[in-house]
Formats: sequence, structure tokens, C-alpha cells
Amino acid sequence: MKNEQGRWKMNMAKDPVCGMNVDEMSAKYKSEHMGKTYYFCSQMCKTTFDKNPTEYVGGGGGHSEHSCCCC
Repeated sequence: MKNEQGRWKMNMAKDPVCGMNVDEMSAKYKSEHMGKTYYFCSQMCKTTFDKNPTEYVGGGGGHSEHSCCCC
């Protein structure tokens, strides 16, 4: 999809664990939770999320920006 300047827009998602932006189209790590797909910058963030997804969804919990050792 292109934006109003004619440039291709990237489908970016925020890693719910560390807050890093992740390209949905090329993301290597992703998980499903309650019908929604979450994208991760690393296996470590995915594993952390998978252990307790409710800690990272719904606006509550989560960690401060780039708190994992992967980024």
C-alpha cells in the first residue's frame, strides 16, 4: 500500500515485550493470542510473551522500552 507521497508504507507492529517496531511482513517471530497476532523482534521476546501473554496485552503491564537483552 502507498501513502499520500507515493511511497510504500510498511506494516509495522510494536513488539509488546520491548516496544521495538517490527515489520509484520518479514517478522520471523510471532504468536497468536485471543485471535490476534503479535510480532516480536527476537525469539527471547516471543518466549517471554508466550509464558504470560496477559501481562503484555490490553495496555497493562509490559516493560519499559527496550528492556530485553535482544535489542
